[in-house]
Amino acid sequence: MNRNSSPDTGQDGSEAELYGHIGEKIRVQRERLGWTQTRLAQALKVTPNTVSRWETATYRPSALDLDRLARLFGIAIWGLFPPDVAAPTEAHKALLSATGDLPEEDLEELQRYADFIRARKTLHRGK
Repeated sequence: MNRNSSPDTGQDGSEAELYGHIGEKIRVQRERLGWTQTRLAQALKVTPNTVSRWETATYRPSALDLDRLARLFGIAIWGLFPPDVAAPTEAHKALLSATGDLPEEDLEELQRYADFIRARKTLHRGK
């Protein structure tokens, strides 16, 4: 098992649905690139079994895993979450608006960091 993942340990229904959705999005994005599970595993330096288990929601990818996947796929981390979970909060919008004068690359990195923190909280909600 990847040190950044954990096995499904009797998740409640909403958590199981969340990780099921994330797993499906990982598969869709991987296939969009035309990659096998082995190719994606090599790019992430994990085992193909880990990728397979993420896609089937047997393992739960960590927020760090999701950040790495999103960067590799060229999408925001929220592209892996259901739309109702991914909606930006008012605080998130305010942070981005307050930093509007940053260089584009810094603003993108700040956005990714804010998304990462929100995703991590979402994944750990209710634990």
